[in-house]
Amino acid sequence: MRAKQLTEDDLLQRIVSADGPRLSPDAARSFLRLKFPAKDTARIRQLLRKNNAGTIDADERIALEKYLRVGQFLDLLHARARVALAKNSHAK
Repeated sequence: MRAKQLTEDDLLQRIVSADGPRLSPDAARSFLRLKFPAKDTARIRQLLRKNNAGTIDADERIALEKYLRVGQFLDLLHARARVALAKNSHAK
């Protein structure tokens, strides 16, 4: 039986896992301010609409997948930052 192939997502989850290095409150708040610019958010919505309608082409699908991967990374960072801030507020 073959071992599961390592993915970028696996690596990123290890980096931002809850038992990773502690984030300072300032660093956590900085991570929570990271987001896609409005132009990219509009493009993501456009690509999602095309995907849902079945009219997305191959290049657009690749672009959407890239946006989604970066979005997942941001979600991980944001979750890690929220946990760090919650832990910090309970430690006081």
